[in-house]
Amino acid sequence: MRPLRFVVPYPPGGTTDIVARGIGAKLGERFGQQVVVDNRGGASTIIGADAVAKAAPDGYTLLLATKTTLSINPQVFPKLPYDAARDFAPISSATNVPFVIAVHPSMPANSITELIALAKAKPGVIRYSTPGTASSNHVAGALLESMAGIKLLHVPYKGSGPAATAALQGEVQMVITGVGTLVSHWKAGKLKVLAFGSDTRHPSFPDVPSTGEAGLKGYEAGTWFGVVTRAGTPRPIIDRLSKEIVAALASADLKDRLVAIGFDVLGSTPDEFARYIKADQARTAKVIKAAGIKVGE
Repeated sequence: MRPLRFVVPYPPGGTTDIVARGIGAKLGERFGQQVVVDNRGGASTIIGADAVAKAAPDGYTLLLATKTTLSINPQVFPKLPYDAARDFAPISSATNVPFVIAVHPSMPANSITELIALAKAKPGVIRYSTPGTASSNHVAGALLESMAGIKLLHVPYKGSGPAATAALQGEVQMVITGVGTLVSHWKAGKLKVLAFGSDTRHPSFPDVPSTGEAGLKGYEAGTWFGVVTRAGTPRPIIDRLSKEIVAALASADLKDRLVAIGFDVLGSTPDEFARYIKADQARTAKVIKAAGIKVGE
């Protein structure tokens, strides 16, 4: 029996790697066969996604897809080497990464309401960092500007780590990123976390307000990961993979490990995941179009 290949469209060591290796280890146990995590980073997840789009449709090659892969890239790249809507078969959702809005301690804002008031008083002055142009973090920033009626200055970096470092060092005043990237700096008082980008407080961080409490109802900032394979893979194989991935995510040790570093753990049927992707693509397209986000801006 040949090994399963689990493609991660990012370099080793990031949050996608943690999720893929956790799921891969559990699948290996459940199937009794080797699962090889194959890091194919670069080109905004396009390199890894293309490898899976061109794989045999037999269920032996999986992709840890993200919001960037399936919802953002089709909107901002005029030409992709695959069709994001037709070339992949959804298997199961995996995790959601809720974003937080955090600022440098020197910022005279201790709540999202105060931050919005500052931004309104000085349009285009407050700089915020993200892992890159057209990243899910950038989309979250554009949506914040639109819903709050403010103008910020986007400063893209090459990855979540550099974006967080920029805020820590005061190169920018604000960062939008996953809570796991910032939690140690926040606990050490090196950054102020003002809010989770959601309507309700996060159960793992009940002391942090939500943007919904500040009147930004419907503002959802974050990114998601899920597992897909090559379109055309027989449905019984997809259903079996979905069942095993859902069971893997429900296992206490993996779930607890992911929750502890800021993930919401999901898991779904293929049809549920397909509907989720379609709805997210529509939401994301509206934000990107309204903000005029383009690659290379």
